Amino acid sequence: MNIVIDAFGGDNAPLEVIKGSIDAQKDFGVDVTLVGDEEKIKKCAQENGLDITALHIKHADTIIEICEEPTEVIKSKKDCSMAVGMKMLADGEGDAFVSAGSTGALVVGATFIVKRIKGIKRPALATILPTATTPTMLLDSGANADCRPEMLTQFGIMGSAYMNKILGVESPRVGLANIGAEESKGRELELETYKQLKNAPVNFVGNIEARQLPMGDCDVCVADGFCGNLMLKLYEGMAKFFSGELKTLLTKDTKSKIAALMVMKNVKEFKKKVDYSEYGGAPLLGTAKPVIKAHGSSNARAFYNAIRQAKQFTETNVIDEITTAIEQLKSKQEML
Repeated sequence: MNIVIDAFGGDNAPLEVIKGSIDAQKDFGVDVTLVGDEEKIKKCAQENGLDITALHIKHADTIIEICEEPTEVIKSKKDCSMAVGMKMLADGEGDAFVSAGSTGALVVGATFIVKRIKGIKRPALATILPTATTPTMLLDSGANADCRPEMLTQFGIMGSAYMNKILGVESPRVGLANIGAEESKGRELELETYKQLKNAPVNFVGNIEARQLPMGDCDVCVADGFCGNLMLKLYEGMAKFFSGELKTLLTKDTKSKIAALMVMKNVKEFKKKVDYSEYGGAPLLGTAKPVIKAHGSSNARAFYNAIRQAKQFTETNVIDEITTAIEQLKSKQEML
């Protein structure tokens, strides 16, 4: 198995990408191909005493910056590390692709280079969130600001398949993000999506309010990319807020520091639970081959886990499951 990774995507590239790739290659027994300026990759590794002899390198002349138009990845920046990596995936030179670069460019490139699963309207970013019980998947978390009901219904189907195959959740509970639990709540988008999800091949549990998400009241939360991204960013912000407040509370005086020593194990477990680097990245569901979007500020640990996630995605038949479910939905709609 060959995992292709954008060596120059993200705030900490290429150093953290290289470090995470070295560890992942050792632990997971996969081939890892770094895509980017070969000379710069080798120079970075040498300066930091890193042995990259077990890694492969695919040269790419440029990178696509966060500030550039996403469509440039298929226009003027066809030679950037992200575009070259996705072309490798599309051509069968890799089994999965990982990047912490521009989300917009990744979505455009995956749609037009890697292509979509037959019948899928739009790919969706699916982010795994920690909850009071078991992890929940939120999608779309930013790929599609404007959505139609059939797109949200497909998001529910894709998220359900992923949670079942990757995280082993039996009959995942699919909820629709809304401003109230009642079936009559929401905009036209939510009202129509509610009707469609009731008839979709998923375990639909109705509307989910944002406050229910951290409680783990569903396994898959469906939203348009605009609302989903707002929910995700608030989630991330509150995690940082609570972690900061907890640190202040446990270090403000001598008594607090003594108490901190007694509960440090539990504190570390809490921090690990809300640390995005432990989850790797967000799969871009709906593409014909596995694509993982890592967080822009990913460190070596995050890249390590993103490669692990890419390996799991490749080993399971999630894409086949999604394809089958979409065909079932289409057949059911044609019968109605």
